[in-house]
Amino acid sequence: MNLEARLIARRKQQGLSQQAMADVVGVYVNQIKRYEAGNSQPSLNGLKKLAKALHVSSGHLLFAESARRSAEDLRSQFEAVGQFDEDEKNTLRALIDGMILKHQAKRLLHPEPLAGPASTPTRQGLRR
Repeated sequence: MNLEARLIARRKQQGLSQQAMADVVGVYVNQIKRYEAGNSQPSLNGLKKLAKALHVSSGHLLFAESARRSAEDLRSQFEAVGQFDEDEKNTLRALIDGMILKHQAKRLLHPEPLAGPASTPTRQGLRR
């Protein structure tokens, strides 16, 4: 589910019309329609207002549930690491450093191709 779908679903769960949501957020109803159609993206401040109006975090609107869950899992793991003794922390740091190096080496050996002509730089250094 993308931002547009999450906005629509959450607005309907809250029982808000597009006009009511626009009034709460402080924008014209056409702006809400553009957000929901995917024709416009809210600014950071606009995203905060939308999240507040819908009683969710900005992250809830931006990220899929699996990504939010992954972040929560990592946060829990780092809190647990905080309880390790210094020797265990050093071992974990070495392991993480090794994984980062492995990942970087993999990316250097197998770079991802650029995505289509839209991201191809022109001679002047501008995107097409």
